[in-house]
Amino acid sequence: MTGTTHPELAAAQACLRLLHTARAALSGPVTAQTAALLAVPIADADEALRRAGLQGNEAALLNRIYDLSPPAPAAAPRPEGSLR
Repeated sequence: MTGTTHPELAAAQACLRLLHTARAALSGPVTAQTAALLAVPIADADEALRRAGLQGNEAALLNRIYDLSPPAPAAAPRPEGSLR
């Protein structure tokens, strides 16, 4: 990680939980209950972003989320003359 503080990490995790919950809730038919399913994760993410000072700073938030991801494997070298 690149100097991510605990509040920033908590905010990134809360946003990822919201993303996963939204994907699950919206994968089926959207009903009146869909908004209720998202209310708690939205509130949690909003509060975590506020505590971390990341409200309205999407670039910093995305950097913190990228810090949570495992590093991508190194690309294999391409043979000389290869177009791909």
